[in-house]
Amino acid sequence: MAKDFVTYDEIQIGDKASFSKTISESDVYQFAGITGDFNELHINQVAAESSLFKSRVVHGCLADSLVSTVLGMKYPGKGTIFLEKSVSYVKPVYLGDTVTAEITVAEKREKGRVLFDVSYTNQRGEEVIKGTALVLAPRG
Repeated sequence: MAKDFVTYDEIQIGDKASFSKTISESDVYQFAGITGDFNELHINQVAAESSLFKSRVVHGCLADSLVSTVLGMKYPGKGTIFLEKSVSYVKPVYLGDTVTAEITVAEKREKGRVLFDVSYTNQRGEEVIKGTALVLAPRG
């Protein structure tokens, strides 16, 4: 049976993994319901049309949450513990955009900690979010 994680010792600087998702109207409404963030920029098309963005935008934290899928399910995978995250929102994400979260191993630290550079792009290849993530990698 194949392993569903990579151990700290197996991780190499420069390793990459990614996850893509098209963010739907349903995703935005569910996220608003879970978090209580019913900002009109996310849920009201008429109000959003008169905003800086000219249309509804996805909650930044919703788009940014895709990194959890990459780290927890793909690389390093099962057993990864999220410790810290830094993020900058570069461009808006609109309903219907396909967002790809890609992680790159930037640094291995002591005690099983790994720092990743994180970049999110839309379907046009434009960077929409960037940041870093620090995790405690599985030990095996």
